[in-house]
Parts: sequence; structure tokens; C-alpha cells
Amino acid sequence: MSERRLEKDIELDADPEQVWEAIATEPGIATWFVPHRVEPHEGGTVGQDYGSGFETTGRITAWEPVSADGRGRFAYGSVEPPADGPDYAFEFLVEGRAGGGTVVRFVQSGFLDGTDWDGEYDSFDAGWSLFFENLRSYFAHFRGLRAQNVVTMGWTPGTGHTVWPVLYGGLGLAGRPDLGSEVTLTPDGPAPITGVVDVMTEEFLGVRSARGLHRFGAEGSDGCGVSAYHYFYGEPVDAAALTQEWQAWLTHHFPVPAGTADAR
Repeated sequence: MSERRLEKDIELDADPEQVWEAIATEPGIATWFVPHRVEPHEGGTVGQDYGSGFETTGRITAWEPVSADGRGRFAYGSVEPPADGPDYAFEFLVEGRAGGGTVVRFVQSGFLDGTDWDGEYDSFDAGWSLFFENLRSYFAHFRGLRAQNVVTMGWTPGTGHTVWPVLYGGLGLAGRPDLGSEVTLTPDGPAPITGVVDVMTEEFLGVRSARGLHRFGAEGSDGCGVSAYHYFYGEPVDAAALTQEWQAWLTHHFPVPAGTADAR
């Protein structure tokens, strides 16, 4: 069975060197994705922390910082090919434009053809769309600031259709907000958040506040992964305490039924 690739081009109002910093270094990646560990050389390891104990590790296959021609390349794959399942690989190509700005050409390979893989492909497609929107928003609103991350995840039976009303209610919203509207989130526990709805899709709700980006997700058609990711820029916050608060909030609204703790 042949493979297919997930490809995206992201245009950014930033210099190639700034974009390289954002896509290939630990502090840079944390501003729009999840906390990373990066050994900055080919053959080094790269690790991602998605919250709630879910971590992955890969091997860097290309480490080419931006050169005089305005191009750079960062790529990684599995430390060892898995015995079963997909062998995903990720590549980021940075290309400066003559008139200013930079394009990131992203490729994820390792998907197989066939309808059995459609759900996996669509999930990654939606996730990368969100994270690259975070990257655009970072350069537009928080450029040059480091991020403090709060990443939490959970799992619940059902689908997004049944989960989203619970998420909205848990955030103090009457229902699905309009893109571009101003909202105040009033979760039970964590402090209220006021901002503009800058992401509204079937899988994700995003709010941009004066201090950061706040992303909530519900993904899955047979059991649903739920998440609350926050990026705080500028003034320090107690990220560890906030992580505990938001994880408790998720667990309260989406307790994992007995016997399904390993379903994630």
C-alpha cells in the first residue's frame, strides 16, 4: 500500500532567522506548539510534551540553520521504526521571500492510503492547522516574547457533538461563539479569561487574550480526546499551578470511566 503526505505552506510576516528560531529551538517551538526538548544537531533527539504524561521522542534527521540564501531545514522522525503502526516523519523548510516575509513548507509523511487512514490523516491535518495558526498569531501579537505553557489533556466517551456543549458550559459560554467576538471564559477553578475568539472549527475553540493564546479541543469520533492548551507571554505566571487547575477542570467535566484509563 502506498503512502500519502500531509503538506502545508505557511506564510509569515517575519525574517527567516526569526522563523527558524520559532520552528527549530526549544523556546521558539514552545511559543506556538508544545514544550520541546531539542538537541540542535543532526542525529540529536527531539521530544514533545503534550501534557498529562503523553510524551513522544524522535531523531533529528536534518538540522540546517538559515543560510545566506534565506533557507533552512529542520526534520525529524522515529528514533527506531515502530514494529507496527505508522512511521511518521516531519520536515520544515524555511524560505525567505525577496519582497520580505518567510514561507514555511511543512510535510508529514508516513500515512498509508485507504479509508482506514482517513481519520488519522484528518486529525493531524486539523491539529497542524491550529498550531500553525498559533504561529501566525504569535508573530502578529506576541513577537519576541517567550511563552510559559500550560498543557492538559483528557479523554471521554462520545464524540465532539456531545462533548462540545459540556466544554462550552464548563467555560461559562451559552453555546458556540462567533469568530471575532469578544468573550469572557469563566471556568470553575481557573481565573476568568477575556479575549477575542480567533479560532472556531469543528475540533477547536481559540481565544486570544491580552496575555496569551488559549486553545480548547475535542477530537474523535469513537471516544473523544479533550484538551486545554495555554500560551502565556510576557509577565511570569505560575505555570505548574495553572496546569493543576486546568487539569482538575478537565477531569471534573470529563472523568474517565472505570476500566478505560488506558484508552488515551
